Amino acid sequence: MTETLAAEFSNTSPVSIEVLLLRILGALLLCGVIGLEREIRKNTAGIRTNMLIGLAATVFTLVTLQMMKTLGDGDTTRMDPVRLVEAVTSGIAFLAAGVIVYTKGSVRGLTTGASMWLSAAIGLSVGMGMWVVAVAATVTGIIVLWLLRETEIAAGIKSDDDRDL
Repeated sequence: MTETLAAEFSNTSPVSIEVLLLRILGALLLCGVIGLEREIRKNTAGIRTNMLIGLAATVFTLVTLQMMKTLGDGDTTRMDPVRLVEAVTSGIAFLAAGVIVYTKGSVRGLTTGASMWLSAAIGLSVGMGMWVVAVAATVTGIIVLWLLRETEIAAGIKSDDDRDL
């Protein structure tokens, strides 16, 4: 029994435990930045939601990498890693649709839904070890969410009261 348990917990990952933990923490940090902006704006999907989305996307990516390593020998299994991206985007689209509301001729929650999708993309990028893409997406996302919003307010396109229209 001891050997069975030892074998179970000694399953080798395609990345070292240090890299695995770094990717998980990195996804939490980067997606937390996106969530912080949403939280400051008092939107429905804030820090925790965006962090969990990024964490989940990262874990799905790491699981896929493990599956490709252990099952993808070519003779017995046909792997399509693009399905990972499709599955994550479909799941996030479902969650994001829940924050989008249409009432009295206006749509609310689109930007929050889009930020959730961005967090999933950041999580996928971090999970694959594509740090430059993940950091660039985070910085660009903050520029779009914060700087462009401030520009819209300064230009009179939106008022400070218009949250997430």
